[in-house]
Amino acid sequence: MTKTDITIPIIAALAALSIATTTARAHTDKAVALPAPKQDVPATPQMQTAVLAGGCFWGVEAVFEHVKGVRQVTAGYAGGSKDTATYDQVSTETTGHAESIRVTYDPRVVSYGTLLRIYFSVAHDPTELNRQGPDSGPSYRSAIFPQTAAQRAVATAYIAQLKAAHSFGNRPIVTRIETGQFFPAEEYHQQFFRRHPDHPYIVAWDKPKVAAFKAAYPTLAG
Repeated sequence: MTKTDITIPIIAALAALSIATTTARAHTDKAVALPAPKQDVPATPQMQTAVLAGGCFWGVEAVFEHVKGVRQVTAGYAGGSKDTATYDQVSTETTGHAESIRVTYDPRVVSYGTLLRIYFSVAHDPTELNRQGPDSGPSYRSAIFPQTAAQRAVATAYIAQLKAAHSFGNRPIVTRIETGQFFPAEEYHQQFFRRHPDHPYIVAWDKPKVAAFKAAYPTLAG
């Protein structure tokens, strides 16, 4: 069986599920106004990477693909083992993975702290525990996987900063800072927003999110 034979039924099934879950409620994202982080990772001439989890990786990937200075975004799984890092297994909600993205970026153009600001304000809702929108389960959790000690310090400080400012009102931030390897997802998940712009899930949940990012951060949108 070819990869096409496998992926087309999966995408069709996802489309059917999306229609059922999105016809009752359209998603209208608005960015939450957040302060810039008080501390940040120093810029270097080399590319840096960030790994972030915030619900379905299609939409989170789509937002960061539109950020100036981001060179590549890869959808994948973080927080579990390599042997179970497949969509079918992760979807059982028993593998420990989170749907994640790996962002390769030029820190001379966009900083790690700025990526975190976008992540918290518009890429996902950091107050939803083990879910995002219509998707529920621990694989949809809000989590940051720092790639360096400096990233861990900045992420920890920024969460504390947002909590102290009550940036989300009475809703607690549930974002976890975790360790774990990142494993790229199957090819058919990569650049899903660009390749399937009319997919019902993309139209209902992710296009509004990208529009909200561009409206809130016009100088960062590329």
